[in-house]
Amino acid sequence: MQYCSIYITTGDEDEARRIGKTLVEEKLAACVNILPIKSIYRWEDDIVEEGEFAMFIKTRAGLAERVIERAKELHSYEVPCIVSFPIEKGNPDYLKWIDESTE
Repeated sequence: MQYCSIYITTGDEDEARRIGKTLVEEKLAACVNILPIKSIYRWEDDIVEEGEFAMFIKTRAGLAERVIERAKELHSYEVPCIVSFPIEKGNPDYLKWIDESTE
């Protein structure tokens, strides 16, 4: 089985919690971590600095496309940051738990 972590940023904690809870409830994710972050980025020819919330979603690699599509449906941003990173190694018990917690 292969696993991945999906990184998403949101504009506020409520949105991150709503997206994260939905992904876990729908068994697309085993776990979602939510952290406050500071972001600097270019948007529509402006440099923007603002607070956001980062989400780290742990899931099976085979679910990554579904997670990405579902997160886009739930997200308020026009172009949300949603990227996937493979989990190459990890605690076998934790990886087994990811597998058992997702469908």
